[in-house]
Amino acid sequence: MPLTRDPVPMLTPDSEAERPTLKTIAAATGLAIATVSRALKDAPDIGEETKKRVRETASQLGYRPNRAGVRLRTGKTNVIALVLSTETDVMNHTSRLIYSIANALRGTAYHMVVMPFFPDQDPMEPIRYIVETESADGVILNQTKPDDPRIRYMHDRGFPFAAHGRTSMGIDHPYYDFDNEAFGRLGARSLAERGRQRLFLVSPPRSHMYARHMTFGFSDEAALMGLPFEVAENVTSDSGGEAVEAAISTRFRMPNPPDGLLLGSTTAAMAAIVGAEQSGRVLGRDFDVVAKEAIPLLRRFRQNILIVREDVGRAGEFLARALVAEIEKRDWAERQGLEVPVALEGGR
Repeated sequence: MPLTRDPVPMLTPDSEAERPTLKTIAAATGLAIATVSRALKDAPDIGEETKKRVRETASQLGYRPNRAGVRLRTGKTNVIALVLSTETDVMNHTSRLIYSIANALRGTAYHMVVMPFFPDQDPMEPIRYIVETESADGVILNQTKPDDPRIRYMHDRGFPFAAHGRTSMGIDHPYYDFDNEAFGRLGARSLAERGRQRLFLVSPPRSHMYARHMTFGFSDEAALMGLPFEVAENVTSDSGGEAVEAAISTRFRMPNPPDGLLLGSTTAAMAAIVGAEQSGRVLGRDFDVVAKEAIPLLRRFRQNILIVREDVGRAGEFLARALVAEIEKRDWAERQGLEVPVALEGGR
């Protein structure tokens, strides 16, 4: 009776035996394995042309690092967690931030995961989870508060993070921020220059640091010019379109309605305009609106909106690179950045 053998399994492209390794890339490029490894980690002592060649070769070969092996060898995950509130201005601000961070990490050893938290959730929950489970090497967070427990928690534990926003805690850490005080002053001044006499602000939630900056800049500038002003009490720029629209519609039907509005988000700006128009007022004639945006959108809604551009793409790129430097304990000259608005677009 002839001997039979079990068939030898065929290797698939996904099998360990055919999975490209650092050695495969080194053989294809003619570089040392150590050089290939450092190039993929974006090491500063490797030239940009070499990094580009290694990354292109790795992409062509379908190379993917074995994350379990990386963590065993280095204790790192090569993951950066972006922790975001679901209340943010998703269609304009947050989408641009996510894209810019992901784009800045392309070609590096790091990948991004987005971890949302909800209005009824403790903002500390996702931070504690990441730190305690070591499921990421670092965190990027936004909507900072003057005394932010998330920042204190990570700082006290030596966990790398970068913030889209500042605090008043006296803790030195990487951040990038938009100068909302300057935005408030620029908006109030621009409305006054157009002859507006009664100014109105719909600010972000007052517990957030950037709301305090924006409110102070707006109110102080209005006071310096001797103009009466109001700050919305029952809604914020995160309240949602229907709530802002209803609040502005109600206010415009009351005596002495405002004729110059400053809005803290794109969604709030569109809702406020609709609310004001319900009373028969015409934008650009009876009232003006100043708003900021990260993606060109408002001009397609109404031509007469006064717009301040916020470069959220630059913010995301800055935060990603600053955090990677923090994780790798590299000196990084630009640990903190501030975008200062100096002009607006539009108007008569």
